[in-house]
Formats: sequence, C-alpha cells, structure tokens
Amino acid sequence: MQPTDAVLVFITGIIAGTFGGLLGIGGGLIMLPSLTFIFGYPLKLAIGTSITAVVFTAVSGALGHLRLGNVDFSTAKIVSVSGAAGAILGSGIFLLLAEKIFILEILMGFAFLYTALRMILEGLKREEKTEGRKIQISGSKISKAFLGFSVGILAGLLGIGGGFVLVPSFVYLFGSTVKIAVGTSLASFLGIALVSSAFKLYQGVVDIPAALFLGFGTVLGAQLGARLIIKIPSWAIKTVFGFVFLYVSLRFLWSGFLDLV
Repeated sequence: MQPTDAVLVFITGIIAGTFGGLLGIGGGLIMLPSLTFIFGYPLKLAIGTSITAVVFTAVSGALGHLRLGNVDFSTAKIVSVSGAAGAILGSGIFLLLAEKIFILEILMGFAFLYTALRMILEGLKREEKTEGRKIQISGSKISKAFLGFSVGILAGLLGIGGGFVLVPSFVYLFGSTVKIAVGTSLASFLGIALVSSAFKLYQGVVDIPAALFLGFGTVLGAQLGARLIIKIPSWAIKTVFGFVFLYVSLRFLWSGFLDLV
C-alpha cells in the first residue's frame, strides 16, 4: 500500500467512525462502499477488509458504552453467541458465492436500500427521541437469539456491521432506549465481527494493512462522533446519509443486475 493510499484509507476510517458514532450504525456501511467504489477493491476483498476493521469499531464503542452503563449484558450475551453461530453459516455461504459476485452485489444493494429508506424516513420526520432510564431490553431469549443469528449471517455473508439491524430492532421491536440499543448492539457485535473476520482472514480476502488503517481511523472517529452528537441533530445526518446510501444501494443493484444479464 502506497503512503498516499494509507492516509486516504485512514481518513476514510475516521469518517466512518464519526458518522457511525453519530448514527449508531457500524462503520462498515461507509467503509465497504468506499473500498469498492473509491479505492477500486474487488467486492469480496472489500467485504473481508471491512468486517475486519469493524472489530476495532466494536471494541472501542463497546468499551465506551460500558463505562457509561449503556449495555444490557444479558441481551448482549444472547445476541453475541447466537450471532457468532450465524456468522459461521454466513461465512460458509460467502465462500460458496465468492465467485458469483452479482449475487453478492444484489444482496448488498438490498441491504443498503433498507438502511437508506429507514434513515430517510426517520430524518424527514425530524424527531429527536427523549431518553428514559430503562436499562434492560425486553423480549424473550428465543427472539433475541433469532435476531442475533440473522445478523450474524448478514455479517458473515456481506461483511457489514449489524448496527443497522440491531439498533432499530432493539428500539422498535423490544422497546429499548436508543442509548442502550446502541451500546448493547456494539457489545453484541464484537463476537460476530471476530468470527466473521477470522473466516475472512482464513479465506484470504482481507487486505490487512488497509483493515488496520481503517480500524484505527474508526477508533478516532468514534470519539469525534461522541462529541459532535450533542451539537448536530441526528435527523439532519440521517437525511443526508440516507440519500447517500440510496445512491450506493442503486449502484450495487445496477451492477449486480447488469452482471446477471
């Protein structure tokens, strides 16, 4: 990796960490399309590199929220264990589809489409939720295990963090406050990211220097995001990035369907 590329990748990590901290989503949603469309990485290499960098984000974010008391340990344990099992399955499916890039592109397109539409709708409402003091996340162990297993499959297959699924699920399905949802999501995803990253390293689809530069960048960016979150309304950030992710989703879908035909 050239020094200039290393600096640019590091800056990308900072941006991903900053907006990940602001929005409560994994930095993979920014890192993966950046690696693919800006740096020209093949999709399977971008997937492996992104999920490896997300390990740094999860560690930094989880430790920060642990200090703030924003983690429901019982929920995090269930989601993490079931998610690790799902990541094993997702990584196996990834290996089968690694040479069928158009399938991965289409799946990636729909994943980003979901995120984009949710962020745009929430942003246009211009709502800022008032946080309560509830620490425990409601819901049965089975439902939480199913959620974790599903997110683990997505992480192992697509290499993106589970925050874009876990956070809204904790908030809207299980009645959690946003802070507890974000903290528990990061703590839950650490095991999932580690398993997914280990498989990608074994499969040889990780650019290790790029993953390290991205990872260290996300750690710094997460601290910046924590400071900015009190100054910038989340609805404005969601609206802007919702349209950015909409573009990313359409680009993935267009590329995938072109390769299909």
